[in-house]
Amino acid sequence: MAAVISTAGLARTFQTKAGPVEAVRGIDLTVREGEILGLLGPNGAGKTTTLRMLTTLLKPTGGTATVAGCDLTADPVGVRRACGYVAQSGGTDPQITVREELVTQGRMYRLSKAEARTRAEELARDLDLTGLLDRKTGALSGGQRRRLDIAMALTHRPKVLFLDEPTTGLDPGSRADLWELVRRLRDENGTTVFLTTHYLDEADALSDRLVVVDQGVVVAEGTPSALKLEHAGSIDASLQDTFLAITGRGPAPADTIPVAV
Repeated sequence: MAAVISTAGLARTFQTKAGPVEAVRGIDLTVREGEILGLLGPNGAGKTTTLRMLTTLLKPTGGTATVAGCDLTADPVGVRRACGYVAQSGGTDPQITVREELVTQGRMYRLSKAEARTRAEELARDLDLTGLLDRKTGALSGGQRRRLDIAMALTHRPKVLFLDEPTTGLDPGSRADLWELVRRLRDENGTTVFLTTHYLDEADALSDRLVVVDQGVVVAEGTPSALKLEHAGSIDASLQDTFLAITGRGPAPADTIPVAV
Protein backbone atom coordinates (compact mmCIF):
# COMPACT_ATOMS: atom_id res chain seq x y z
CA MET A 1 0.00 0.00 0.00
CA ALA A 2 1.13 3.55 -0.72
CA ALA A 3 2.42 5.78 2.06
CA VAL A 4 -0.07 8.46 3.12
CA ILE A 5 2.16 10.00 5.80
CA SER A 6 5.94 10.05 5.62
CA THR A 7 8.37 11.89 7.87
CA ALA A 8 12.16 12.13 7.96
CA GLY A 9 13.94 13.75 10.89
CA LEU A 10 10.81 15.69 11.86
CA ALA A 11 11.75 17.90 14.81
CA ARG A 12 10.41 20.68 16.97
CA THR A 13 12.34 22.79 19.47
CA PHE A 14 10.57 25.26 21.76
CA GLN A 15 12.37 28.35 22.98
CA THR A 16 11.76 28.98 26.69
CA LYS A 17 13.18 31.33 29.28
CA ALA A 18 15.21 28.43 30.64
CA GLY A 19 16.61 27.68 27.19
CA PRO A 20 15.63 25.51 24.20
CA VAL A 21 13.49 22.41 24.78
CA GLU A 22 13.67 19.65 22.16
CA ALA A 23 10.14 18.24 22.31
CA VAL A 24 10.66 16.18 19.13
CA ARG A 25 14.24 15.36 18.17
CA GLY A 26 13.83 13.57 14.84
CA ILE A 27 10.81 11.42 14.04
CA ASP A 28 11.03 8.98 11.12
CA LEU A 29 7.82 7.15 10.32
CA THR A 30 5.59 5.97 7.51
CA VAL A 31 1.83 5.43 7.64
CA ARG A 32 0.25 3.41 4.86
CA GLU A 33 -3.07 3.98 3.11
CA GLY A 34 -6.01 2.54 5.05
CA GLU A 35 -3.92 1.82 8.14
CA ILE A 36 -4.81 2.52 11.76
CA LEU A 37 -1.56 3.62 13.37
CA GLY A 38 -1.26 4.10 17.12
CA LEU A 39 1.37 6.51 18.43
CA LEU A 40 2.40 5.65 21.99
CA GLY A 41 4.86 7.13 24.44
CA PRO A 42 5.36 8.15 28.07
CA ASN A 43 4.29 11.52 29.39
CA GLY A 44 6.16 14.24 27.48
CA ALA A 45 7.52 11.89 24.80
CA GLY A 46 6.49 14.21 21.94
CA LYS A 47 3.29 12.55 20.73
CA THR A 48 0.98 15.55 20.65
CA THR A 49 3.71 17.82 19.30
CA THR A 50 4.24 15.35 16.44
CA LEU A 51 0.51 15.21 15.74
CA ARG A 52 0.18 19.00 15.84
CA MET A 53 3.03 19.36 13.34
CA LEU A 54 1.46 16.82 10.98
CA THR A 55 -1.82 18.76 11.07
CA THR A 56 -0.04 22.13 10.43
CA LEU A 57 -0.87 23.51 13.88
CA LEU A 58 2.86 23.77 14.67
CA LYS A 59 5.68 24.49 12.27
CA PRO A 60 8.56 22.01 12.40
CA THR A 61 11.99 23.37 13.25
CA GLY A 62 13.68 20.51 11.41
CA GLY A 63 13.12 17.59 9.06
CA THR A 64 10.53 16.99 6.38
CA ALA A 65 7.08 15.42 6.10
CA THR A 66 4.34 14.79 3.57
CA VAL A 67 0.66 14.08 4.23
CA ALA A 68 -1.40 12.69 1.33
CA GLY A 69 1.37 13.76 -1.04
CA CYS A 70 1.41 17.37 0.22
CA ASP A 71 4.59 18.78 1.72
CA LEU A 72 4.05 19.92 5.28
CA THR A 73 5.88 23.24 4.96
CA ALA A 74 5.54 23.98 1.24
CA ASP A 75 1.83 23.13 0.95
CA PRO A 76 0.14 23.39 4.37
CA VAL A 77 -3.22 24.21 2.74
CA GLY A 78 -3.05 20.94 0.81
CA VAL A 79 -2.32 19.08 4.04
CA ARG A 80 -5.32 20.67 5.76
CA ARG A 81 -7.57 19.75 2.85
CA ALA A 82 -6.45 16.13 3.09
CA CYS A 83 -6.80 15.61 6.83
CA GLY A 84 -9.33 15.83 9.63
CA TYR A 85 -8.27 16.51 13.20
CA VAL A 86 -10.02 15.74 16.48
CA ALA A 87 -8.25 17.39 19.41
CA GLN A 88 -8.26 16.14 22.99
CA SER A 89 -10.71 18.76 24.16
CA GLY A 90 -13.03 18.96 21.14
CA GLY A 91 -14.39 22.24 19.83
CA THR A 92 -18.17 22.40 19.83
CA ASP A 93 -20.31 25.37 20.87
CA PRO A 94 -22.62 24.23 23.70
CA GLN A 95 -25.26 26.85 22.79
CA ILE A 96 -26.03 25.62 19.26
CA THR A 97 -27.58 22.42 17.95
CA VAL A 98 -25.80 19.46 16.41
CA ARG A 99 -27.35 20.35 13.05
CA GLU A 100 -26.15 23.96 13.25
CA GLU A 101 -22.65 22.80 14.21
CA LEU A 102 -22.42 20.40 11.27
CA VAL A 103 -23.88 22.85 8.75
CA THR A 104 -21.52 25.60 9.93
CA GLN A 105 -18.59 23.23 9.50
CA GLY A 106 -19.74 22.46 5.98
CA ARG A 107 -20.01 26.14 5.13
CA MET A 108 -16.46 26.66 6.42
CA TYR A 109 -15.36 24.08 3.84
CA ARG A 110 -17.12 26.19 1.19
CA LEU A 111 -20.11 23.95 0.67
CA SER A 112 -23.30 25.69 -0.40
CA LYS A 113 -26.10 25.91 2.17
CA ALA A 114 -27.93 23.04 0.49
CA GLU A 115 -24.75 20.94 0.25
CA ALA A 116 -23.90 21.65 3.88
CA ARG A 117 -27.36 20.57 5.03
CA THR A 118 -27.15 17.39 2.96
CA ARG A 119 -23.69 16.58 4.28
CA ALA A 120 -24.87 17.17 7.85
CA GLU A 121 -27.66 14.63 7.34
CA GLU A 122 -25.19 12.12 5.85
CA LEU A 123 -22.75 12.49 8.73
CA ALA A 124 -25.53 12.26 11.30
CA ARG A 125 -26.73 9.03 9.74
CA ASP A 126 -23.25 7.51 9.48
CA LEU A 127 -22.29 8.43 13.06
CA ASP A 128 -25.62 7.66 14.73
CA LEU A 129 -26.48 11.30 15.42
CA THR A 130 -29.74 11.60 13.46
CA GLY A 131 -31.93 11.64 16.55
CA LEU A 132 -29.74 14.32 18.10
CA LEU A 133 -29.63 16.83 15.25
CA ASP A 134 -31.87 19.35 17.00
CA ARG A 135 -30.34 18.94 20.46
CA LYS A 136 -27.89 21.55 21.74
CA THR A 137 -24.37 20.20 21.86
CA GLY A 138 -24.06 21.19 25.52
CA ALA A 139 -26.73 18.60 26.35
CA LEU A 140 -24.89 15.69 24.71
CA SER A 141 -23.24 12.88 26.63
CA GLY A 142 -19.47 12.46 26.40
CA GLY A 143 -19.73 9.71 23.81
CA GLN A 144 -22.26 11.64 21.71
CA ARG A 145 -20.08 14.75 21.81
CA ARG A 146 -17.06 12.71 20.69
CA ARG A 147 -19.02 11.31 17.74
CA LEU A 148 -19.95 14.88 16.81
CA ASP A 149 -16.28 15.93 17.00
CA ILE A 150 -15.43 13.14 14.56
CA ALA A 151 -18.36 13.99 12.29
CA MET A 152 -17.11 17.56 12.05
CA ALA A 153 -13.63 16.33 11.16
CA LEU A 154 -15.10 14.18 8.38
CA THR A 155 -17.08 16.98 6.73
CA HIS A 156 -14.69 17.32 3.79
CA ARG A 157 -14.12 13.55 3.40
CA PRO A 158 -10.44 13.61 4.43
CA LYS A 159 -7.99 10.89 3.46
CA VAL A 160 -6.41 10.95 6.92
CA LEU A 161 -8.12 11.30 10.30
CA PHE A 162 -5.97 12.39 13.26
CA LEU A 163 -7.37 11.50 16.69
CA ASP A 164 -5.63 12.87 19.80
CA GLU A 165 -6.67 10.87 22.88
CA PRO A 166 -10.14 10.23 21.39
CA THR A 167 -11.69 8.30 24.30
CA THR A 168 -10.27 10.06 27.37
CA GLY A 169 -13.00 10.41 29.98
CA LEU A 170 -15.53 8.15 28.23
CA ASP A 171 -17.29 5.26 29.94
CA PRO A 172 -16.49 1.69 28.73
CA GLY A 173 -19.60 1.47 26.55
CA SER A 174 -18.87 4.76 24.80
CA ARG A 175 -15.24 3.73 24.30
CA ALA A 176 -16.32 0.46 22.68
CA ASP A 177 -18.72 2.34 20.38
CA LEU A 178 -15.96 4.71 19.32
CA TRP A 179 -13.59 1.83 18.61
CA GLU A 180 -16.21 0.29 16.34
CA LEU A 181 -16.68 3.63 14.57
CA VAL A 182 -12.94 3.97 13.91
CA ARG A 183 -12.77 0.46 12.46
CA ARG A 184 -15.79 1.19 10.26
CA LEU A 185 -14.20 4.37 8.90
CA ARG A 186 -11.17 2.35 7.89
CA ASP A 187 -13.04 -0.68 6.53
CA GLU A 188 -15.85 1.09 4.68
CA ASN A 189 -14.23 4.37 3.61
CA GLY A 190 -10.56 3.44 3.43
CA THR A 191 -9.75 6.27 5.84
CA THR A 192 -6.23 6.26 7.25
CA VAL A 193 -6.38 6.82 11.02
CA PHE A 194 -3.49 8.22 13.09
CA LEU A 195 -4.24 8.17 16.80
CA THR A 196 -2.50 8.89 20.06
CA THR A 197 -3.69 7.23 23.24
CA HIS A 198 -2.61 6.48 26.78
CA TYR A 199 -5.01 3.53 26.99
CA LEU A 200 -2.86 0.54 26.03
CA ASP A 201 -5.88 -1.76 25.66
CA GLU A 202 -7.23 0.73 23.12
CA ALA A 203 -3.96 0.78 21.19
CA ASP A 204 -3.85 -3.03 21.23
CA ALA A 205 -7.45 -3.44 20.09
CA LEU A 206 -7.48 -0.78 17.37
CA SER A 207 -4.05 -0.40 15.84
CA ASP A 208 -2.79 -2.29 12.81
CA ARG A 209 0.65 -1.04 13.76
CA LEU A 210 2.21 0.83 16.69
CA VAL A 211 4.97 3.41 16.86
CA VAL A 212 6.48 4.05 20.29
CA VAL A 213 8.27 7.35 20.86
CA ASP A 214 10.36 8.37 23.84
CA GLN A 215 12.34 11.57 24.39
CA GLY A 216 11.32 12.82 20.96
CA VAL A 217 12.46 9.86 18.83
CA VAL A 218 11.02 6.55 17.64
CA VAL A 219 12.23 3.72 19.88
CA ALA A 220 10.11 0.83 18.54
CA GLU A 221 7.54 0.08 15.86
CA GLY A 222 5.61 -2.91 14.57
CA THR A 223 2.34 -4.75 14.95
CA PRO A 224 1.14 -5.25 18.53
CA SER A 225 1.93 -8.98 18.28
CA ALA A 226 5.41 -8.39 16.87
CA LEU A 227 6.28 -5.87 19.59
CA LYS A 228 5.03 -8.20 22.31
CA LEU A 229 7.13 -11.07 20.97
CA GLU A 230 10.26 -8.98 20.50
CA HIS A 231 10.21 -7.01 23.74
CA ALA A 232 8.17 -9.11 26.19
CA GLY A 233 8.99 -12.58 24.89
CA SER A 234 5.49 -13.73 23.95
CA ILE A 235 2.63 -12.67 21.71
CA ASP A 236 0.41 -13.41 24.71
CA ALA A 237 2.17 -10.76 26.82
CA SER A 238 0.25 -7.63 27.74
CA LEU A 239 0.94 -4.41 25.88
CA GLN A 240 1.52 -2.84 29.31
CA ASP A 241 4.47 -5.19 29.95
CA THR A 242 5.71 -4.62 26.41
CA PHE A 243 5.55 -0.84 26.80
CA LEU A 244 7.46 -1.03 30.09
CA ALA A 245 10.12 -3.22 28.48
CA ILE A 246 10.56 -0.71 25.64
CA THR A 247 10.57 2.53 27.61
CA GLY A 248 11.21 1.54 31.21
CA ARG A 249 8.16 3.63 32.11
CA GLY A 250 4.40 3.31 32.06
CA PRO A 251 2.06 5.67 30.20
CA ALA A 252 0.75 8.70 32.05
CA PRO A 253 -2.66 8.38 33.71
CA ALA A 254 -5.33 9.67 31.31
CA ASP A 255 -6.32 12.51 33.64
CA THR A 256 -2.78 13.92 33.70
CA ILE A 257 -2.14 14.02 29.96
CA PRO A 258 -0.38 17.25 28.92
CA VAL A 259 -1.85 19.20 26.02
CA ALA A 260 1.32 20.80 24.67
CA VAL A 261 3.65 17.84 24.26
